[in-house]
Amino acid sequence: MSTVATAVRGEEAERTAPGRPRRRRRWTTLILPAYSWLIIAYLVFPIAIMIAYSFNKVTTGLPQVSFGWNGATMQWYRQWNGVPQLTTSFWLSVRLAVATTLFATVLGTLLALALVRYRPPRFRGRTAIEQVLFLNIAAPEIVLGASLLGLFVTINLARGFVTLLLAHVAFSIAYVAITVRARMSGFDRSLEEAALDLYANSWATFRKITLPLIMPGILAGALMAFAISIDDFVTSNFVSGASIPFPVYVYNATRIGIPPQVFVFGTAIFSVGIICALASIAISRRRT
Repeated sequence: MSTVATAVRGEEAERTAPGRPRRRRRWTTLILPAYSWLIIAYLVFPIAIMIAYSFNKVTTGLPQVSFGWNGATMQWYRQWNGVPQLTTSFWLSVRLAVATTLFATVLGTLLALALVRYRPPRFRGRTAIEQVLFLNIAAPEIVLGASLLGLFVTINLARGFVTLLLAHVAFSIAYVAITVRARMSGFDRSLEEAALDLYANSWATFRKITLPLIMPGILAGALMAFAISIDDFVTSNFVSGASIPFPVYVYNATRIGIPPQVFVFGTAIFSVGIICALASIAISRRRT
């Protein structure tokens, strides 16, 4: 008992000894969290303004946004389809994003599988394709849009939903391929070899072994393709023609006045994204 008491008194004396520097808190533990929260607030603030204006009253005679707070109302949520052209443009963007996601996900996944599994000399164009993928992401959208417009005019292809779909798939494939490729970078090929040794054919091995393992990367690439497609304005403005997607309609509406339903649709898109993110977190925690 005396030995324990002596040890405790020794520790107390060591802590209270004069001249011993106290451990200070590093400044990075304060600066970095504050900086992170400022960046998050900077990104969230415009979204908060959009949500707030979706509840704003309109005091003028025209159903357009007055950039001043006039009181809260649920009128625009009840009249969400009050502007027929806006509703048509919104559903056009949704259909376009879904179709783009399907095509880009399939083509991008197959391209990622080829880039990871096959190397020169069996796949001689591998390096060139990788460079094209990164150039597609790095190139300004205005360059891509102008180039696609020139291509469609040259081949005499009428601008509309088809040209929008071709353009969106063209710039979405790179994002899907790179995302899936990153998922496959640590892929254990011995699992596939074990399945083949157990007399599974190539299709069964891919369906039961490869696909479940790379599915998180495929889903991430698909969500990215959907978000990029439904949000794209620059390229769509070049190749839309008579089919006006939602971002192009919003840009054209700013010249005469933005209908409040624009903020209602924007709030709905943001809410769906939040729900998907929360569902993903819940599923991940449940699996863990």
